[in-house]
Parts: sequence; structure tokens; C-alpha cells
Amino acid sequence: MTARIDPATEGQFAVQLSSTPRGARLARRLAVQQLAEWGWPYDCELSDTVGHLVSELAGNAARHARFPGRDFRLRLRWPDRRTLRIEVTDVRGDLPPEGVPAQPPGVLTESGRGLLVVEALATRWGVDPRPAPGKTVWAECAMP
Repeated sequence: MTARIDPATEGQFAVQLSSTPRGARLARRLAVQQLAEWGWPYDCELSDTVGHLVSELAGNAARHARFPGRDFRLRLRWPDRRTLRIEVTDVRGDLPPEGVPAQPPGVLTESGRGLLVVEALATRWGVDPRPAPGKTVWAECAMP
């Protein structure tokens, strides 16, 4: 399948969203919609994977890095045409993700699995500090 990329944006998409559960849900919808516009249909494996990754990263930004009146930014880009990079930038540089927990949370625990999902689905992921305040948490997927 060949992606359709607008030469003006060179395979990039970015949007600013509210740091709320609604903003996190919208991030997933917009990411999957953008993939469809680039040529990957809603029901393909890449779309499912990106949808899950965006949900986890945007959900973490809305839950843990929320700061009144400040948004988070979702960005999708293809740095080398073989990799899709998902970036979520928020304003809380003092709260970087602590990495994947050594032990998964208990069966009845309601949270704490997000980075396990990211670790399982992404080719690689990490955190880049930004000039104060903020950080960018990113995940990469190999393109089919």
C-alpha cells in the first residue's frame, strides 16, 4: 500500500488538544483519520497499533501532565519513510515517565499498564526533555 503524502507537509501532522480525557480521545481519532488520509485504512494493523499508542501517550498527558489552561500537542511524522513517529508533548517536564514497571500491576489495579502497552506495540519509545517547561514522549512503529 502506498501512502499519499502532501509535499507541503512532507508526511507530518500536528494538532494542539486540551489536556482532558476528551482531548485524549480526540487525539486517537485524529491520528487514525490522518493515517486513512495517507492511505492506511481504519481497519489495518498499522491503524490499530497507532490508535493504541496514541491513546496511551495522550491519555498519560491528560492524566499525569495536566496543567490548568495548558494543552498537549500530538504530532505524527515519517522521519525516514520506513518509520512512523508519534510524539505527544506536554508542559510537565518534572514528571517524566518512569519506564515500564518491573512487575505488572495487580489484576484488580485500574491503572499502570499504559507503558507496558507502549513497550509491547512500539518498535522503540522514549522521552525527550524540552526547554522548560515540558517533555515529549514518543513512540515509533515500523511502516508496513
